[in-house]
Amino acid sequence: MRNGDGQLSLRTSGLSVQLGGRTVLRDVDLEAHPGEVLALLGPNGAGKSTLLKALAGLLPYKGRVEIADTDLASLSPSKRAKQISYVPQRSLLRSALSVEEVVALGRYVHGGSFGGMSANDKEAIDHAMQTAHADMLRKRIFTQLSVGEQQRVLLARALASDAPILLLDEPTAALDVGEGMAVLRLIRKLAARKHTLIVVLHDLADARSTTDRALLLKDGGVVEQGETRDVISAEPIRAVYGVKLIENARIGFEPDSEDRKPGVT
Repeated sequence: MRNGDGQLSLRTSGLSVQLGGRTVLRDVDLEAHPGEVLALLGPNGAGKSTLLKALAGLLPYKGRVEIADTDLASLSPSKRAKQISYVPQRSLLRSALSVEEVVALGRYVHGGSFGGMSANDKEAIDHAMQTAHADMLRKRIFTQLSVGEQQRVLLARALASDAPILLLDEPTAALDVGEGMAVLRLIRKLAARKHTLIVVLHDLADARSTTDRALLLKDGGVVEQGETRDVISAEPIRAVYGVKLIENARIGFEPDSEDRKPGVT
């Protein structure tokens, strides 16, 4: 579906994924719209990252994924990459590329290359680095950066693609408090610019403060979805994590019973 300002929404119906003969996701229906942040929540092994990879077209799936009423499966890889950009939790990049060269990889979908960047390509790269606060790292070697710095560069690479839909897999994982807050502020800034964002988060307090809607997963199935403040509430949290939600200045948790003490981050 396409909303009035020309930005793109994403919708799934009956999305299921099998890996190694095991059903990892089953019958997931969701919608994500421009200008909002949708959080994917749930404990380890719930299927959050699998769902994100399926939406990015990186895993085979059953069901339907639509972008602007177009079936994702009908798009070529290059057309899909122009609509959706996926940011992994950690980069597997090991080549000694500069930050600018890494961000430039986001322009490949538009035909740009290191030796043949157009003025539009260069403008998109500069704008992406400025937006992600990575411009001061331009000449640094990517593999020599801190985890937080690398995360900003990966976000800049995604932005350089000009894709309206951004999929972020635990963008604050392994970051210190300051770096994590900076990334969360950037996510809200991108939503204000009418990007459609789907973000895997572990920290429920971050999800409560940053996202508009949430989808809560357990064992590959959807337990609850809706506005974030309704999803991160007593009964859904008890059902999924087995802990009691404590409401105060910052949400907290305690074991639901003495013999059931799963950890929650």
